[in-house]
Amino acid sequence: MSEHATERAASLGARPVSHAIFRVARLHKALAGRLLRETGLHPGQELVLMALWDQGPQRQVDLVEAVDSDAPTMARSISRMEKAGLVRRSPSPTDGRAVIVEATEASLALRDKVDGAWAELERLTTTGLGTAQQSEILAGLALLESVLSKAGD
Repeated sequence: MSEHATERAASLGARPVSHAIFRVARLHKALAGRLLRETGLHPGQELVLMALWDQGPQRQVDLVEAVDSDAPTMARSISRMEKAGLVRRSPSPTDGRAVIVEATEASLALRDKVDGAWAELERLTTTGLGTAQQSEILAGLALLESVLSKAGD
């Protein structure tokens, strides 16, 4: 290992929680991508579709909040999904500034595959974890989310 690599590893080791979160998030996203590959969706697009399938047509700004995204990322994602025929955008009938996004019939053909991919992602993610461990992890992640949300304000 080079001197620079050794210094970097030591630096990461001094920040074990942040480094562990980064590694777990990267691995989880990569696994989700592999499981979603046959749907043709990129990770995150399934979240948009699931929100539309569950809650019906909604303003694009509300989708940003529903999937915890940002406006530019959501706009790009919606644009790609619209080109693929999975969603349709239309002006809001009550607010000229708002855009309504709705799932198309074509997207419904992906619903079982997306649900299956997410079920498998959950199964693989929790393999070897008992109910109590899962509850502890969820509580810890909720606390971290709250702390990080406040730090970002």
